[in-house]
Formats: sequence, structure tokens, C-alpha cells
Amino acid sequence: MQKIKSISLFVVFSILVTTFCCSVFFVEAKDNGQTKGEQHRNNMSTFVQGLLTAADNEQGEIGEQIRTMAQQQNQSKDNIADTIDKVDTRNGLKIFLIGLDYKNIGQLRSEIANMDNHIDRLNTLLTKLENSQDITTIQEQIKTLEAERQKINDIVKANESKFSLFGWFVKLFNK
Repeated sequence: MQKIKSISLFVVFSILVTTFCCSVFFVEAKDNGQTKGEQHRNNMSTFVQGLLTAADNEQGEIGEQIRTMAQQQNQSKDNIADTIDKVDTRNGLKIFLIGLDYKNIGQLRSEIANMDNHIDRLNTLLTKLENSQDITTIQEQIKTLEAERQKINDIVKANESKFSLFGWFVKLFNK
């Protein structure tokens, strides 16, 4: 009788562990058929188009500064999207054993800082604009950029909170 209880407990425990592992290690990182990186790429394309529209309406130095920011964001959007996908789709077993992808997490933190700088610069330029339509467009683009920054920040925080068995050891060598 004792042996049957032990076997039953072992089977139940095995089923629970298998279910947990499958739910943690094989999570699909897609929302509406798109990865988070693809969503970022699409949102940033819209952001860049909005900035370019405002830049075309503005003359002189202000228009040029807006255009430069749009180009910088356009150049970095693919890199950020690829990094988001690498972090978000990292194998759960790998995360459990050796930890998260510290290099790509650091790169995302750097991009968050760049976005903060762009938001500050856009807010500064906003005070210099005279056309109310351009002011509205830039305000909308600032909100879009703030939302994207928050999404990236959420991805970083969610990944940093994942448990790792030997992540502390791997982190020692990544510094």
C-alpha cells in the first residue's frame, strides 16, 4: 500500500513538473501573429513617417533636426526589433540553466536611454514650433515613442525577473 502511494505521488509530481516545464520553456512570443519585435518595427515606421511629415512642414533648422531624429530612429528600429526578438524568444531551458541574454538586455537598456534623449529633444523642439498641426503631430509622436520605450522597459524587467539556476555564475564572466 505504501509503495502504491509513493508511485502515485511520483506520477502526480512528474505530471506537474512536465506541465510547468512545457508552459515555461515553450512559450510562444507572438501577439496577433506578430512577434514583439515586428510590432516595434511597425510602430516605429509609423512614428518615423509622422516625424518626416512634420519635418517637411517645418523650414530651416527645426525641420532638419526633426528629420535627423527620424532618420536615427529609422536606422535603429530594425536593430531594436531583432534584439527584442532575441531576448523574447530565448529558450526557456537556457534561461533556467544559464540565465538571460545579458548582452542583448544591455543593448535594450541603451536604446531606452536613446529614446529618452529623443523624447527630450522632441519636447524641446515642440516649444519652437509655430504650426498647430505640427505641434499636434509631434505631441502624438512623443506619445508613441514613450509607449514604445515603456514596452521595451517592460520586456527588460520581465526578463530580469526570470529565475536562473546558474545565471549568477554566468553573469560573473559577462562583466
